[in-house]
Amino acid sequence: MDGLIELLKQFNSFVSGPVLLPLLAGTGFFLTIGYRFMVQRRIPFAFRMMWRGRQKSDEAGDISPFNALMTAMSATVGTGNIAGVATAIYFGGPGALFWMWLVAFVGMATKFSEAVLAVRFRERDALGNYIGGPMYYIRDGLGDKWKWLAFLFAGFGMFAGFGIGNTVQSNSIADAMRHTFGINPILTGVVTAILVGLVLLGGIKRIGEVAGRLVPFMAVCYFAAGILILALNWTEIPSAIAFIAESAFTPVSAAGGFAGATVWGAMRFGIARGIFSNEAGMGSSPIAHATARTDSPARQGTVAMLGVFLDTIVICSITGLVIVITGAWQSGENGAAMSAVAFETALPGAGQYIVSIGLALFALTTIIGWSFYSEKCTQYLFGVKAIKPFRILWILLIPVGTLPFVDLGALWLIADTLNALMAIPNLVALLLLSPVLFRIAREYWNEVDAGEKARREEKRKTKTAL
Repeated sequence: MDGLIELLKQFNSFVSGPVLLPLLAGTGFFLTIGYRFMVQRRIPFAFRMMWRGRQKSDEAGDISPFNALMTAMSATVGTGNIAGVATAIYFGGPGALFWMWLVAFVGMATKFSEAVLAVRFRERDALGNYIGGPMYYIRDGLGDKWKWLAFLFAGFGMFAGFGIGNTVQSNSIADAMRHTFGINPILTGVVTAILVGLVLLGGIKRIGEVAGRLVPFMAVCYFAAGILILALNWTEIPSAIAFIAESAFTPVSAAGGFAGATVWGAMRFGIARGIFSNEAGMGSSPIAHATARTDSPARQGTVAMLGVFLDTIVICSITGLVIVITGAWQSGENGAAMSAVAFETALPGAGQYIVSIGLALFALTTIIGWSFYSEKCTQYLFGVKAIKPFRILWILLIPVGTLPFVDLGALWLIADTLNALMAIPNLVALLLLSPVLFRIAREYWNEVDAGEKARREEKRKTKTAL
């Protein structure tokens, strides 16, 4: 068994490093240039589209554009925002944050592209529900000769969900509840399974409704706590940002409990944890965006890219800045424990509870969001008849992650490897379908600009007439 784990570590190191990181960053950069930075320049417009997406619409789809975004964010806003950021800093130093920001900047173009293709190539299943995602835009966008690639993505996505979206998350919830409140991990696992089961029974509509309420609530609460800490230490923010930027390009020496980090370490772990956090390029979130009530692929893409902005640029940045400002990065702790030290240092008596409850809620929504992703991959491979057995298996495996004999390190290793493998087919499809993406985006933004110009002209004429 040890030999198999070691072999998997070597394979994961190769796939997740020299193969995946340049492909992810390169695809994001290529798409950003192809869109002429228009995606990033449209962030204010994207927020308008997001709030407009809360309104009822007669357009095709199953859930509102806003709830589609929240469903996608329910899977991305998770342990990566608390434990993942700390892990990146533990191995790569504070400079890892800079590379997280950079990969998020170009990742917005990647996420936009995924959602555009998901809506463009979506279809209805035998139950009348809208379905889409990389397996569909690979098969229908690239043609029959690429069906094998769609099959690979669906297979990797199906199995990846049981790791990164199920057992790993339930373990995180149980660990947080045990350390902070002394609750038995198995009891936490059973309760989590029951809560998730109640949501899954309602399908995508109930998932969207729950995500549309729970995700904004938990994100705002965690955001408020982080902002309070930063406000109390606002004079140290400029120097912290300068130190992060400096550490991204120069090695950081060992200090306190920190073992030191190279520039390559900062780059590698910053990019890897940033991708794990916002999932841009992995191909998971477009499965949720395919269900949105919209007739415009580009409009939903504009809403979708906010997931990267809110997840990494906002939430992860707050975690990272608090860790750097409080000096917790030198504590020797790793993962969620480092974040807990940082928040407890800044807010004694309350910080550890904020981190533990936040981590539990984030992980819970990740289980819910990833259940839908993995289910749709399973459905693509085996048809609608597989939905019910899949949901039963998904719920039953949640408590497994809380059992004492489960090797969490092995679970993370398998999950990371499957995540990398599912990203590769998706990124290949994005590159090959880039001419379609650039055409759709150009036509949409030309239409938007023409509409804005017409409204300004009408407003000018009205003002002149008065």
